[in-house]
Amino acid sequence: MKLGKVEFCHFLQILALFLCLSGMNQAELTKSRSKPYFQSGRTRTKRSWVWNQFFVLEEYMGTDPLYVGKLHSDVDKGDGSIKYILSGEGASSIFIIDENTGDIHATKRLDREEQAYYTLRAQALDRLTNKPVEPESEFVIKIQDINDNEPKFLDGPYTAGVPEMSPVGTSVVQVTATDADDPTYGNSARVVYSILQGQPYFSVEPKTGVIKTALPNMDREAKDQYLLVIQAKDMVGQNGGLSGTTSVTVTLTDVNDNPPRFPRRSYQYNVPESLPVASVVARIKAADADVGPNAEMEYKIVDGDGLGVFKISVDKDTQEGIITIQKELDFEAKTSYTLRIEAANMHVDPRFLSLGPFSDMTTVKIIVEDVDEPPVFTSRLYSMVVSEAAKVGTIIGTVAAHDPDASNSPVRYSIDRNTDLERYFNIDANSGVITTAKSLDRETNAVHNITVLAMESQNPAQIGRGYVAITILDINDNAPEFAMEYETTVCENAQPGQVIQKISAIDKDDPPNGHQFYFSLTAEAANNHNFTLQDNKDNTATVLTKRNGFRRQEQSVFYLPIFIVDSGSPSLSSTNTLTIRVCDCDADGIAQTCNAEAYILPAGLSTGALIAILACVLTLLVLVLLIVTMRRRKKEPLIFDEERDIRENIVRYDDEGGGEEDTEAFDMAALRNLNIMRDTKTRRDVTPEIQFLSRPTFKSIPDNVIFREFIWERLKEADVDPCAPPYDSLQTYAFEGNGSVAESLSSLDSISSNSDQNYDYLSDWGPRFKRLADMYGTGPDCLYS
Repeated sequence: MKLGKVEFCHFLQILALFLCLSGMNQAELTKSRSKPYFQSGRTRTKRSWVWNQFFVLEEYMGTDPLYVGKLHSDVDKGDGSIKYILSGEGASSIFIIDENTGDIHATKRLDREEQAYYTLRAQALDRLTNKPVEPESEFVIKIQDINDNEPKFLDGPYTAGVPEMSPVGTSVVQVTATDADDPTYGNSARVVYSILQGQPYFSVEPKTGVIKTALPNMDREAKDQYLLVIQAKDMVGQNGGLSGTTSVTVTLTDVNDNPPRFPRRSYQYNVPESLPVASVVARIKAADADVGPNAEMEYKIVDGDGLGVFKISVDKDTQEGIITIQKELDFEAKTSYTLRIEAANMHVDPRFLSLGPFSDMTTVKIIVEDVDEPPVFTSRLYSMVVSEAAKVGTIIGTVAAHDPDASNSPVRYSIDRNTDLERYFNIDANSGVITTAKSLDRETNAVHNITVLAMESQNPAQIGRGYVAITILDINDNAPEFAMEYETTVCENAQPGQVIQKISAIDKDDPPNGHQFYFSLTAEAANNHNFTLQDNKDNTATVLTKRNGFRRQEQSVFYLPIFIVDSGSPSLSSTNTLTIRVCDCDADGIAQTCNAEAYILPAGLSTGALIAILACVLTLLVLVLLIVTMRRRKKEPLIFDEERDIRENIVRYDDEGGGEEDTEAFDMAALRNLNIMRDTKTRRDVTPEIQFLSRPTFKSIPDNVIFREFIWERLKEADVDPCAPPYDSLQTYAFEGNGSVAESLSSLDSISSNSDQNYDYLSDWGPRFKRLADMYGTGPDCLYS
């Protein structure tokens, strides 16, 4: 068999590698001519052996320990006097040494990917003295790699995207596989890439792992996602190499390569003429196979007779064109509209302009349907004026409305009384003339806003609304008055001509040129010697003193009548009284005391005497309050004998009475006085059928005294208790007394009585009543017989 050049080169490489390994595994110790080694001496002698590296293959699977190499010293004469010891990484656990021969073996399977080399120390000792005959030396055992790890994609699986319609060779994504084997030795870590799934659409670079497009014009609208399987194989892809795979999901991203197209060339919609402004008439949509921003469109009306009546906008979420009303529709004026609408992409890609215009046109026809409309007023708002002096029935103005339909039905008018609660106005139902119904007052309400209703005579359900604003014109019907309540004071030491008050006036009227007031004193006050009035000609006036020497003990209050006239036509006037108090003032003219009594009292009593009197009065009040409180809260305890039992006393009266006129059907004396003797009485209005003689007549017993005392004590407590309920309330007391005339009513004692009651029927009631039948029965098995 002849070998080619390539095969012969490979053979030579393998042979050289084998010879190197064999040579390195035989470590020769060369004897030197140095002086003998002494452990205790400080003089460093030359080492008598030289180490080379040991190599051992990883993943050895044999049963016997793997031979690594041999240690030998020139001192060893082969007589067994020298022993070898090993220390360091893996000594004794992984690597062992024959102390006689120096042979090193590996006892465990080694993995280069876990640890690539081990550093150990060797020493030759005298077997008898256990002293070193050679200095300790360090050597390395290197693990020889084999191809035992497949390539792995640490970042897989991958996802990537590439625009649709991309040219051939467009890079998509790069995948990378790693191999844990030794990249410096052989081809165990040399990886090549190939594509197992995804052809013919994509390809992969064998050395770099870059995935590229392999076909042109891949259309996202036809298929938008591809699943690729990429393989990475070591040993440069040769047979026997290990491989690993990963998946790559490639998504085609959208580009604007599809123009919008309307599904139909024309549309028709019917709308009622009563549809409000801004209402949606129709929604149309042009189809676009693209997505996202590439499918965004804009719509516009490019032609037609409804350009000012309708408008179109785009719904950003659905990309629909929304046609809405801009003006009110009127069937009587126009019955149909035609619109030419264009839809165009907002983001056009110049690369695909050759595919055609990225816009489309359609026709929309809108048919207006007739509806019965309410009457329409000639004006949306009527403004009217009327004087507040207008008499009832005065005409204010007229409103007009008509039926916009072809039938032109007559219209009747009325006022919405919710807007005219006081019924100030009336309207003629036929003519629409508005008149006054009551007297008006501008000061109460200056503007009246009313709603007028217009109803069709043939269909009263059709109601139109008009709005009327009626302004009330002012007349001078309110007299002026003080602007506020003045608190005017004059000092006792005031000088003549001193200003003590500045006054102004207000008027509820609102004249066109503003107010002008005139102030003066009334005729009876004009000649007084105390005060005078000065009109400031600016709607204010000043009050001045005419003398000095005011004294509180002589006169503490002065009343000054002031006459105020307005400038209206006709003018109105009023008289307002200014109250002036005389006060004691300090040096700065500030009032201190204005009561005449305060001026007189200090002459009779001092301040100390006033305080003492006040303290006495307060002490007496406190004592009186304490006495009253103690008397109201004083309660005498009720002492009962130990034999007495306090319980709720229930008295039953089975007597209905004979009505309001029956005064003897029931004796109320027993309730008013418990000591009155009680006898059995027969009602006059009822004839008794059976006379009960077994209930004996009883009279008062000593227990009645107990009840009476108990009730009187409670009555006295209620009379003095401030927290007690009113006199017509019901007081309930749980007091039972000592006993009963009828003695015990218990059925337990009836067995010993002379009663002829027969209880044998209890035996017939079943086992649940057997115990009672045994207790009360008269048979031979009676419990107490």
